[in-house]
Parts: sequence; C-alpha cells; structure tokens
Amino acid sequence: MRANLIVLLVIVFLVGIGIGDGRISTHLPWGNQLSSVNSNLPSTLDYSSINQVYQALRDNYDGNLTQTELLNGLKHGLADAPGDPYTEYFTPAEAKDFNDELNNSFSGIGADLTENSSGDLEVISPIAGAPAAAAGLQAQDVIAGINGVSTSGMSVDTAVDKIRGPAGSKVTLDIVRNNTQALTLTITRANITAPSVMTKILPGNIGYMSISTFADDTSSLSQKAAQQFETDHVKGIILDLRDNPGGLVNAAVDVSSLWLPQNDMILQEKRGSTVLQTYTAEGDDTLHGIPTVVLINGVSASASEITTGALHDNGAAYVIGQKSFGKGVVQQLINFSDGSQLKVTIAYWYRPNGQNINHKGITPDKTIQDSGEGLGLPSDPQLQAAEAYLTK
Repeated sequence: MRANLIVLLVIVFLVGIGIGDGRISTHLPWGNQLSSVNSNLPSTLDYSSINQVYQALRDNYDGNLTQTELLNGLKHGLADAPGDPYTEYFTPAEAKDFNDELNNSFSGIGADLTENSSGDLEVISPIAGAPAAAAGLQAQDVIAGINGVSTSGMSVDTAVDKIRGPAGSKVTLDIVRNNTQALTLTITRANITAPSVMTKILPGNIGYMSISTFADDTSSLSQKAAQQFETDHVKGIILDLRDNPGGLVNAAVDVSSLWLPQNDMILQEKRGSTVLQTYTAEGDDTLHGIPTVVLINGVSASASEITTGALHDNGAAYVIGQKSFGKGVVQQLINFSDGSQLKVTIAYWYRPNGQNINHKGITPDKTIQDSGEGLGLPSDPQLQAAEAYLTK
C-alpha cells in the first residue's frame, strides 16, 4: 500500500480515521444545536468527585503537573467518554495540526513514497515546485539512505517520519537511480500545501482524476479538471478515490454534482429516524453521461464513500477495487475562543439507496486486489481493470 508524504496518510488515516479524522459537515453552526438525545443530563456537571481526584493527584503525584495539562486531560476525557471513536477534543495546537492535515498542508519535501516489489523505498512522484522536485528527485528513484542511515528494512511509515521536519531544516537522501546511478541530495524542507486533485489523460483518451482528500481546494480543482475533460472529449473517466480517507462533506457533494443532474440525491443525514438534511446535486453536471469508473480500497472512507455511493446508486459510475472503510457518521466541528475544537458525531448519513455504510463499507461491482506495489504504477491491476472496462 502506498504511504503518501503529501497527504500524511500515516497520520490522517491511522490517527484520523481511527479517532474520527474530520469528515466534517459544515452546514450547522454552533449555536443552532440539534435537539439532543441527552436532554436528561444536567445542564452543568457536579465537579466534586473530579476535585477529589485532582487533590489526590496534586498531593501525591511524583512529577510535574501543570494546570493546562490537567484541564486538557479533562476535556479530552469528556470527548472520549461516549466511546465514539469519531468524537474528539483538540487543543489549539492539535486543532491547527488537524486542519493542516485536512487541507494537505505540511512541512516536508513534497513527494509520494511507496515500497516497490523489491522491498525498496521508491518515489512515486515529487510535487511540481516543491523542494523535492527542485532538488532533482525523480519518479522511480530509490531512497537508499536518510541522513546517512540505510533504509534497508525500513518501513514507509518510518521513512516518512524521518524525511519530514520543520520548514528550513535539511534532510539528506541517498538515491539510486535506474538501478545504477548513486546520488546524494540535500533538500531543504518547506511548508507545502499540496493540491488535493491530480489529473491526466491516459491512453485511449481516458480522463484520470485522483482525489487524495476532500479539502478546501477540491471543489474548484475538480471542476477545472471536468472542464478540461469536456474540452478533450474524453471517452471515459477514472475517478481514483483509493487511499482517500475523506474530508469535507460539501466537497463530496460538489464532486458528485459534476456527474449528476440537478436534484439527484447524493446523501441524507439522519438523527435516529429524523432527516436533518438532504443533499442533492447542484446542476453543474459537466461529466454527466460520460462512462466512469470509481476506484476504491480499504482506506477510502466517509466523503470518498459518499461520492462513490452517490455515483453508483444514481447509475453514473461502475465501482472497482476493494471494499471501502465504512464510516457513515456526520460530524460537526465546534470552535472555541481559545482556538481549541470539538469534533462531535451529530448524525448518520445514508446513500441514495437508503443504506448506511457505517462499519460495513461499500462493496465494489468488481473486486480486484491491490498488487502491493503502489497505486498508479504500471503494475496497478485495479487501474488496469478500470481502463479495460472503459475501452471494451
């Protein structure tokens, strides 16, 4: 499986999906709270028992404690109390990291890594204009060493951690190119905001659109890509949502609307049996009627699943790959005056066919296993199956 330096999949997926990675609905501002199923709780908590624990810690703990640490611990504990993996409290610093990750903003060199069939760390592609590309790093370069340490046996996750670092700092990579040429590149890290949408034209005039996460820039970039596909008169489209852990619901609606006629249902949000909101296509269906394949895998979650379900259930796309992650909850991001945030589950979302996919995922029309050599590479059987479907 690919680990993505530019999207921080190690963090966004393992930390993100595992604890609720911000697959956020933005339609409900704090202050317009929904009628609560917890109205039986008191309006304020009795903190007497908490103060007993506090006094015991203060009087007996052999170590340094700060008031901020204790208060943050209480807030984290409150968010953890429901046992919902998608409800979480963020300190101001954690909130900044979360929003940076959601919008593909990070400090690093700007390159995608994978483990190739030989077990080596291989560059999929550097981001144009990012430090990696400027320093001469190329696709299919093998990273043999990081800061003088051999990468033999090193996982992609570990390599990501070692290559990333503060903007302005340097990392030295030992590179093997074309299996023969040994190079050493010293790259200065920078703050990077990577685009969430990448497109190209495949052989046979097939438009390829890959969305890494549903971020602030996804709507505009996907619309631009759709217009280019229309201009190029593509005969088919591959929408690659593999390794995409989700993102903003509104971005998923905008992307789905590129294929769906106005008022086609995209999803419904429900709290119990009450429908909170129905999202429908907005009428900008530039790609309507063009044969389309959506690629998904076990990392495709939430907003990715919204888009996949909307296109499939409305007859706009065929789905290939592996069963998706299965995150069918809607969350609201509540901002506090000190910069902290609460990400809280407020509802469940349902596909146009009426299904909620939470813990179930979406099963593709055709299941194709990943080769393990990296997505988008020549040995990518899922991509090959999509091309074959569109050219048959």
